[in-house]
Amino acid sequence: MDIHVSSLFPEILAMIFNYLDVKGKGRVAQVCTAWRDASYHKSVWRGVEAKLHLRRANPSLFPSLQTRGIKKVQILSLRRSLSYVIQGMPNIESLNLSGCYNLTDNGLGHAFVQDIPSLRVLNLSLCKQITDSSLGRIAQYLKKLELLDLGGCSNITNTGLLLIAWGLHNLKSLNLRSCRHVSDVGIGHLAGMTRSAAEGCLSLEHLTLQDCQKLTDLSLKHISKGLNKLKVLNLSFCGGISDAGMIHLSHKTHLWTLNLRSCDNISDTGIMHLSMGALRLYGLDVSFCDKVGDQSLAYIAQGLYQLKSLSLCSCHISDDGINRMVRQMHELKTLNIGQCVRITDKGLELIADHLTQLTGIDLYGCTKITKRGLERITQLPCLKVLNLGLWQMTEVKGLGDASEILPCYTS
Repeated sequence: MDIHVSSLFPEILAMIFNYLDVKGKGRVAQVCTAWRDASYHKSVWRGVEAKLHLRRANPSLFPSLQTRGIKKVQILSLRRSLSYVIQGMPNIESLNLSGCYNLTDNGLGHAFVQDIPSLRVLNLSLCKQITDSSLGRIAQYLKKLELLDLGGCSNITNTGLLLIAWGLHNLKSLNLRSCRHVSDVGIGHLAGMTRSAAEGCLSLEHLTLQDCQKLTDLSLKHISKGLNKLKVLNLSFCGGISDAGMIHLSHKTHLWTLNLRSCDNISDTGIMHLSMGALRLYGLDVSFCDKVGDQSLAYIAQGLYQLKSLSLCSCHISDDGINRMVRQMHELKTLNIGQCVRITDKGLELIADHLTQLTGIDLYGCTKITKRGLERITQLPCLKVLNLGLWQMTEVKGLGDASEILPCYTS
């Protein structure tokens, strides 16, 4: 008996359509009525984020999204009122407005006029007209919010952080990248240091403070005292952070990942403080910290030997530092030592002999390595990624058989 695809039950069609990409899901809905009905099953669209240009009125848009069970929306361009979205999707869970430069406090204020308990994720990154006024609205009506991205919102101040600390007690992830007015006072609000005004965001697990130039070690003291659930902390490009602040962070037993990239005042002493504390870090980035050298690798081997990812790009490390580290770092999966120009084949041989669990290594700009060292590295049993971008060796014309297993190799 021949069975045609048209004979399949809608539930079976929905299971098949679930494997299609978003464009495919839309196209099968245009084939026939049966396929349209099957493709509108909510299981087909589970987890899909609708990407919309809001230009002119479309009465069928939001009913169609609701029929499919879509609760995540990214607005690519906003020429209509934001309230149009909120009213059309009362059960919205995720709203991405990143890069909507024309969004203002007034527009956001008209949209958020009542509680929206379903909304968990709000991305306002690069919405440069947003100020503390909008954060007041958000804190009042989006109390179930778990992720808030304010990266590049340069008009946000400590007052806005006070409002967040007052209203968003369920917040788990907060991005304040390049919020240039934020200082230690604002971080104190988040950490619950001003209990008389705000309880704080004590459930925070991810905090990005990249390029917040007004922060000092006092912020790290606040974080250490108040944000006891913090797992990921990004302090990259924070020039006011110093070695002394690492003493505070060394007590954060729940901290998994620490990014200190381009923190100019971090040196071997700061790494010593981190290694002597109670930290159980899995990821550490001190790239472009030009005061970090071989002694740091010795400290890391002593106290941070559980690391799975370590980035040391452009640090003043040599083969001697590699030798001090590799015998203890049995769990290391990713090692980034690009632009460490003192590393030679000897260092690569030490890595190949001892870091047998490595899956990725960055050697970009390591100009003293030769074919011999690369051949040793490519023998690592778990290696999947080797970055040699712009690596130049005039005496090496090719890597022979080894080049066949260098997925990121460019000469």
